Amino acid sequence: MENHKLVLPGHLNHYGYLFGGHLLQWVDECSWIAATLDYPGCKLVTIAMDRVEFRKSVKQGSILKIKTDRVREGNTSVQYAAEVFSDDPVTGEETSIFSTQMTFVRIDDAGQKMLLRG
Repeated sequence: MENHKLVLPGHLNHYGYLFGGHLLQWVDECSWIAATLDYPGCKLVTIAMDRVEFRKSVKQGSILKIKTDRVREGNTSVQYAAEVFSDDPVTGEETSIFSTQMTFVRIDDAGQKMLLRG
């Protein structure tokens, strides 16, 4: 699944680059959407993001592409690989700036783990 985000002035830190917290939120949200579409009717919550390493700064006006793919399914959880690409606002060149593995678990109304399928 692919989603896109435009980096606006309100997303910038005090140095004028994308604040990392916004990127983490977008990756979590886009990965959750992919999981929810793959498992309709399931209440899924984020339980893990395996690594956080920002490889390149991102400027205002950049369009980010967030790509998510399911990589593993367990009994109660599912894992997605997420990779973020940034385009250069002038040249349009695309660069990978961030990647991680997101893990979601299915819960019941009491907040307890339950089988992903069934």
